[in-house]
Amino acid sequence: QVQLVESGGGLVQAGGSLRLSCAASGSIFSIVAMGWYRQPPGKERELVARILSDGSTNYADSVKGRFTISRDNAKNTVLLQMNSLKPEDTAVYYCNLRRRPGVYTYDYWGQGTQVTVSS
Repeated sequence: QVQLVESGGGLVQAGGSLRLSCAASGSIFSIVAMGWYRQPPGKERELVARILSDGSTNYADSVKGRFTISRDNAKNTVLLQMNSLKPEDTAVYYCNLRRRPGVYTYDYWGQGTQVTVSS
């Protein structure tokens, strides 16, 4: 199994910055991608950013230029640096790890960390 432990959420004023961290442990092999999703109040969960096994990255259009995802392979950690935060970034942020050890794909999720941006 895979365990994901998130940290770094909190309350910040608009224009401020936060950094989220997600540490993975357990069966962390055959990883396809690691990333962050978020779920604003009353809305569906959506992709924020992810980093693929080849090091390439994907970002939601709404966060491009403001958020940066990175990975520390030695520590099995993925980081999300969030700058110029806006009230619409308020959500529960979930770390995701996707594995594909064979034919099937498996998604694992962290417990979620609240990010609140005040105007």
